[in-house]
Amino acid sequence: MDNERTGGFEGWTILFDLDGTLVDTAPDLLGALNHVLTAMDLDAVSLETIAEMIGHGARAMIETGLKAQGSVLSAADMDAAFERFIAHYVANIAVGSRPFEGTVEALENLRAQGATLAVCTNKRQDLSVRLIGELGLAGHFDVIFGADRATNRKPHSDHIFETLAEAGGDPARALFVGDSRTDERAARNAGLPFVFVTFGYEAETPEAIAADVTISHYAQLVQALSGLKDQAVASPRGR
Repeated sequence: MDNERTGGFEGWTILFDLDGTLVDTAPDLLGALNHVLTAMDLDAVSLETIAEMIGHGARAMIETGLKAQGSVLSAADMDAAFERFIAHYVANIAVGSRPFEGTVEALENLRAQGATLAVCTNKRQDLSVRLIGELGLAGHFDVIFGADRATNRKPHSDHIFETLAEAGGDPARALFVGDSRTDERAARNAGLPFVFVTFGYEAETPEAIAADVTISHYAQLVQALSGLKDQAVASPRGR
């Protein structure tokens, strides 16, 4: 057991949320939303208006942008707005989006120490794969598991367990990194230790989220995960 606690991350799986955790996708999501709004002769909105909706999908962002201007759409018009949003977003998915500072270095460090890395995101699978590919991050991950592949998406534990199963991981040797209450609940539902990153899009405070560890920069990630791993080895679940 002492060797486990000092031997890196061999045999461990680290799961990451995508938007707001690995990548700052807000610029391109906001661009797609404002493309939709201005096409309807409405005003563009600021990031502050829709930031906390980013993890809830395009429809939630569109509805929030409309509500801010006292506007609503019929179901048919909402479907059309959604399609315009997706078309614009796909064409501009990595124009302004970038990995957060220190992300690549942390991923390289974890893989060098033997970790299996997976993305567990409420973003659609095709969009997730495209974004990660265009940003040159695909080689860092063993699995990308989008919301439309999950039996039940985050915060349901199914999404976590199905991602782990595809990665060949053991829930007793897995850790989760995310930026939202949805991520925190998913981790808790699956019984995984949770690292909260403060640079994402969550409106709740770090104190309210009450993660196992909170970090403000990716330079802190490997040490945070190592500490959680050692705690899990010292006090194994279900043994």
